[in-house]
Amino acid sequence: MQIAYRAKDITEAHIVAGLLKANDIETYVGGDYLQGAMGEIGAAGFSNIHVEDEDFYSARQVITEYEASSRVTLAKNSDESKPDSYARWFLLVLAVLTLIWLNL
Repeated sequence: MQIAYRAKDITEAHIVAGLLKANDIETYVGGDYLQGAMGEIGAAGFSNIHVEDEDFYSARQVITEYEASSRVTLAKNSDESKPDSYARWFLLVLAVLTLIWLNL
């Protein structure tokens, strides 16, 4: 078996493993129990997806498509910074009103 993908966390590992299984590629997700040793801390870097040697090339193709679609989704969502700007303006107005109220 070879490591086809190193996920950032166990949730992503199972998502990618499900994607591979949907494409008839048998997988093994390693690192399930290693993350439990970290407690409440979000442990990263322990989750690996293993595939058989003969499935490695096709698994990497599916994973490459997954990674490309993730980048496209992140690029589309980059325009969603407006809630942050609204929050900044709200806090600025709130601070100005507080200063005015304190000076009265």
